[in-house]
Amino acid sequence: MPLQIPIPHDLRRLLRFGSGVGVEIGAQDLEIVAARVRPSRIRVLGRLVIPDFASRPAAEWGAEYARFLKSLGAAHLTATVLLPRREVIARLVSLPGVSSRDMEGALRLELDSLHPYGEDDVAWGWSYLAPGAALVGMARRSVVERYVQAFTGANIPVSSFTFPAAAIHAAVRLNGAGRPAGFLALGRSSSGGWETYGESASRPVFSAELDLPPERAAALALAELRLPPDTVPFRLEDTLPQPSHNPVENDLSRNALPYAAALAGACPRLAPSANVLPSEYRRFSSRAMFIPTIALAALLLACLAGGWVWSNAAERAYLARLRAETARLEPLQRRAQALDRQTADARERAQYLDRYRAQTRRDLDVLNDLTRLVEPPAWTSGVEISRDSVRLQGEAPQATSVYKIVSSSALLKNTWLEVEQASGAGGENFVISAAREAAQ
Repeated sequence: MPLQIPIPHDLRRLLRFGSGVGVEIGAQDLEIVAARVRPSRIRVLGRLVIPDFASRPAAEWGAEYARFLKSLGAAHLTATVLLPRREVIARLVSLPGVSSRDMEGALRLELDSLHPYGEDDVAWGWSYLAPGAALVGMARRSVVERYVQAFTGANIPVSSFTFPAAAIHAAVRLNGAGRPAGFLALGRSSSGGWETYGESASRPVFSAELDLPPERAAALALAELRLPPDTVPFRLEDTLPQPSHNPVENDLSRNALPYAAALAGACPRLAPSANVLPSEYRRFSSRAMFIPTIALAALLLACLAGGWVWSNAAERAYLARLRAETARLEPLQRRAQALDRQTADARERAQYLDRYRAQTRRDLDVLNDLTRLVEPPAWTSGVEISRDSVRLQGEAPQATSVYKIVSSSALLKNTWLEVEQASGAGGENFVISAAREAAQ
């Protein structure tokens, strides 16, 4: 049993797409209605009565059924069958606080107390009425299997065995919620009695076939529904979704039940009815039931494709803006790089000039240091100062003493005595070389 999920009215109308065949099992005859449901209209395709089916070979009336559907282009449809009212027990079950998700399990626990069949196996189904309330239909499994064998022998695929209350309740809600206030509807049944169906706050569903005058049937039904006695009954056919096309032979005022079953079978997801047919016997071959799924899948694919196209377009637009911004900033980048090179060249020239100015000061410092170190009677005849060395020559009483004094200078290193020889005046000539400390 599918969960009841509220669907907005406009979306429900768009999803109202399918075809169904309703079959009512009467005392002697089968009454069959085929209907096509579309978002904009409902069309009754045709009606067929198969007389005295129970006493005829199943293959014979099954072939008649097949020719009828084939003439309508609906041979692929499965049937929604209304079991005789006497074969099905319908119960309103109230389980406050039980969610629709847990309803089936709760009903299964209560099942034995809902029917009088004792130890006999039962086939059952349920449909949602309101929070915590369900409509349950039960039949002996042996009875259900007897009808299954009959329809199987006739080669008629069946998707659902249901009962009048569930079929009408589902058909009324094909367009959405039912009437907001309680109501009662009357219509002629195939047996000549009055089919009564009503809903109220105290009783969500009431359905019965009464062999009474219409005034008496309405009074009994209103009492069951606890509606005011002066409530005016509707016609049963007026409470169902109205077909835009209905053949003359399909007189809804005489028997609307097969039409209600056809609507319930056409859109089982929008208007689910209690299905007492065991799952192993159910056949689903309606192609139209897949159209909403296909439409939603196509819509999803369209959304995904649109998202992909939009993403690619946005990415291309972003790349175009990025390229334009790059082209705009590229001249500025080249100019900045040129300015960096010019700044580096200017810094290098400034550092070179600073080193050049500092060199003169260093040369004078070396000259002053040598003047301080070489004292009379020693004297120099020449001093050569270059960037990395110093060479001085002169005469002193002892050249070695001058060499030692020059070697003590903090501004010189690696001092060596190149020439040491006696002079004609009683002293010694010398040539001393030394390396200079590297500039910082």
